[in-house]
Order: sequence, then C-alpha cells, then structure tokens
Amino acid sequence: MYAPNLFKKCQRPFQRIKYNLNGHRFNGHIEVQFVHIPASNEDHQMYKIRTYNALAAKGLDRFTSDNYQVGPDISSADALMLRSQKLHDEVIDESVVAVARAGAGVNNIPVEEYAKRGIVVFNTPGANANAVKELVAAALLLGSRDIFGGMNYVQSLGEINDSAEMHKILEQKKKHFAGSEITGMTLGVVGLGAIGALVANMALELGMKVAGYDPAISVESAWRMSSRVQKVDSLEALVKISDFVTLHVPAIPQTLGLINADILARCKQGVRLLNFARDEIVDLPSVVAALDSGQVAAYISDFPHPELLGRKDAILLPHIGASTREAEENCAIMAADQLKDFLVDGNICNSVNFPDTSMARNGGYRITFCNENVPKVLGTVLSVLADHNINVIDMVNLSRGDFAYSIIDIEAPDEGVMSSINNAEGVIRARLLRPA
Repeated sequence: MYAPNLFKKCQRPFQRIKYNLNGHRFNGHIEVQFVHIPASNEDHQMYKIRTYNALAAKGLDRFTSDNYQVGPDISSADALMLRSQKLHDEVIDESVVAVARAGAGVNNIPVEEYAKRGIVVFNTPGANANAVKELVAAALLLGSRDIFGGMNYVQSLGEINDSAEMHKILEQKKKHFAGSEITGMTLGVVGLGAIGALVANMALELGMKVAGYDPAISVESAWRMSSRVQKVDSLEALVKISDFVTLHVPAIPQTLGLINADILARCKQGVRLLNFARDEIVDLPSVVAALDSGQVAAYISDFPHPELLGRKDAILLPHIGASTREAEENCAIMAADQLKDFLVDGNICNSVNFPDTSMARNGGYRITFCNENVPKVLGTVLSVLADHNINVIDMVNLSRGDFAYSIIDIEAPDEGVMSSINNAEGVIRARLLRPA
C-alpha cells in the first residue's frame, strides 16, 4: 500500500511508527528506509551561455534565470554569444554546441573548424539592415556634395566675430563646395541580401536609378526588392553603368579582393565607391591607385586605413554601420532567440555552416545530430534506433555542402542509444532533447 504521508512522520531510517490509514488504526510496524533520490531534471533544464563583448540587455533578457546561466565567466558552456570577439585562437569548452554572432559577418569565427566539431554557428542577417541602409543614404549625399569640406571650412572661421562678415565670406566661398544631386544618377548595388535590397529600395525613393547584381539572390530578397531594380548578369556590366557603386556582400573566399584594379578600370570615370560591407572585399592598393588617377572620384568606407587618411577624396568612418541602439538590440534579440530554439528544440535558423532545419515538436524525446554529408549515415542511425526497439515519430534530414543535420522525434530513448549514435561512422555530434 502506498502511503506518501508516512514520510512526513519518519525522521530516521527504520523508525517504528503507528499510523492511521483511511481512518483505521494500524497497529503493525512499518520499517521505512530513506534513500537519497536526486532531484529529477525532467522538469528543469539549465543551459549555460558564455558571453563576449557588450551585448544589448534586451537580448540577454531573453534568457530566463530559471533555465539559463549567462555571463562572461561561465565555464562548461553549452553555447557562446558574441559580437566582434575573435575566436580563431580561442580555446572553447568541449561542451559548446552552438555559437551565435549578434551581427551578419562571421569572419571572426572559425566556421569550418566548428562545423567539423559539430558546433552550429548562427548569425543575424537583417537585424542591423536598416541601420546600415540609413548610413548608406548619408554616404550617398556625402559622396555627391562636399558637405564634409563645407563643415570643416565653417569651423575654420573661429576668429571671425562679426556675423555679417562671416556670411559675406561664406557666400563667396560656397561655390568651392558645390556638388551634384543624386536624383537621376544610377546606383549599382553589389549583393542583394537583406541590406542590399533595402538600400536598392531606398535609392529608388530618393529618385535614383538602381541596378543590382547578385548571382546568389534568395527568393526572400527577390520578393523584398522593388521590381524597378534593374538586374544585371555580371559585376563588370554593373560597374559600367553605375555612377555610384555600393557593396553589400560577405567576406568569403569568393569575394576577397572582389573590387580590384580590373573592376575599377571598367567603372565609369569618376565613379563613387561605397563600402559598408567588409574591408577584405576591396583591394586597397587598387583603390588608392584609382583615386590618384581620378578613375574613382570618392571612396566612402566604414573601414579606415592609414593610406587613406588626409585625402579629400576618401571619407572614412569608424565601422559604425550597425552602431545604433536599435540595431544592437535587434541583433542581440535574434541571436538569443536562435540559440534558445536550438538548445531546447534542436531547430536551426540562420546558420552559416549547417542547413536551416526545423520541425514542430511531436511529443516525446528528440534526437538531433550533425554528420558528414556522406552516404549511409542517416540509415546507420535509423538502424541503431531499430536495434534498440525505438519507434520514430517524425524526422527531417537536410544537407549543406560537406555537412548535414537531422532531427528525429522518438517515443522514448533507452540506455546506450545515444552512445551508439555518437559512435556511428560519419556522426560528428548527437544530442538528446527532453520532451517539450
């Protein structure tokens, strides 16, 4: 007979007690032995998130204290969350299964190495897109009119105390800062992702003509972009017709040095080049030479170099494209939500090294695993489940390049199944997630 209230009366192992059960006096002796039973983790899972850099509080607040430990000094972390911290030489815990970058670029993360270790790397495309778009709008105006030169000249008149005299001088000198209107000019947009599409639409609203080049444009970006954007088939064709060229591509092997001497030579004479994407996609010596020759009239960039300092035809900003409160909050929130979805449910959204993979929960436990994209790995894992008499409720399997990812919902695991899956040939890392 199960009498849970008996445990409230017992203070010592094997204590003899008398207890009233169901209103009847029970005169027998009950021997109760207390055994320590660890608290169950079935109803509570604690995940550890190690943070780097200053991340927006609104993002960190997404991690509730009852399920997450978050901070810069966390050890044995399950995941990392960062902005600009360089991880190439960083020794990270073996327990790490995910890294989230609160921003779009991931050149500070060894993406390929982490994929080989089964670590999913996330970024936050589009979260800072509006901030960059607005700065590009300012850059277009800075590049078309000598606003910066005019501002500096006004500040140089500090010794003049008479307003009438100052106004007279400025009227005489303002012609030196004249420029051109951007209405009717053609903007060439290289890269039509989240930022590029917004920039293209913004330029149309400013009265510009817009041409775009992106051999890998997504369906989502295509729907987001105005049909008035002229699509061109090559970078060479784009720069040939553009008065302004703005860059919005990631720094990957295919884009390093994308803007080189050959491309610049094909540009319109006096083109204005904007780089608010990544420093590495522009070959700096080629840009300097093009500025010297007048082939490029202005270089407006978020990535300063000593070689460009002091030049009137170079407008340099301190990498502030995404430096707005709103952008930092959006990036942190998106990064946090993606980490949570992965840690708790195994879903992948906006990964740069594994395929985006998600599946609604179907009850029961969930197994996820990263593997080399080679034949028979999925079949081997399913065979392991069959050998352990484990029924599969639902599953999804997707691949991306050299790697693949699977989500399998099962009724219940048994002892040893996860060890067998982790030891299966081709499997990099497998996880068992408790019921939702």
